[in-house]
Amino acid sequence: MSKKPIIVFEGIEGSGKSHHIKIVSRYFDKNKVKYLRIREPGGSLNSEKIRKLILNKNSNFNVKTDLLLYLAARSENINLIKKYYKKRVILIDRFIDSTIAYQHYGMGVDIKIINIINKYLLKNIKVNFTFLNVVNKKNLFLRLKMRKSLNRYDQFNSSFYNKVQNGFLKLSKLNKKKYKIIDSNLDIKKNEKLIINQVKKLIK
Repeated sequence: MSKKPIIVFEGIEGSGKSHHIKIVSRYFDKNKVKYLRIREPGGSLNSEKIRKLILNKNSNFNVKTDLLLYLAARSENINLIKKYYKKRVILIDRFIDSTIAYQHYGMGVDIKIINIINKYLLKNIKVNFTFLNVVNKKNLFLRLKMRKSLNRYDQFNSSFYNKVQNGFLKLSKLNKKKYKIIDSNLDIKKNEKLIINQVKKLIK
């Protein structure tokens, strides 16, 4: 395991991944750990521009365009990731698995196409560890209701989110040693402690 790993936070809407990546960032700030934190879509300047286009409530792209826009956003982040790869800890809010879970398992896009383009973009860049945050239907929609504004991906039905979350779980089973499943229906403070303890092990 690299001492400067890429650590990814995955999960459907309302699963707590963005909260937990903030907690890890605060821990790093407090302990003077050098790191890069980005999100997908987003991160670099151009990727953030693509994010606004993808998530706009008025956007109505077909599934292939959606996929290509997400991958375009990733392409804009690659140079930023390469710059700090194995030099700093890299925290990513959504990455490769989100593309597969949403676009393949959720929307039915051919996984071969996704894998080919990801391989082309990432080359030798590899994720070291993934926290997969899972949430039940009740808490998912309760948390979405609490948001001040909803983007396009916050407005799917429960069947879609179920397919996506099951997709994430299938991916986690392919490499169990590099995944930790976080049940976000449980006490948030216990989950924060669990994640920080795992992160300590990854970077020590």
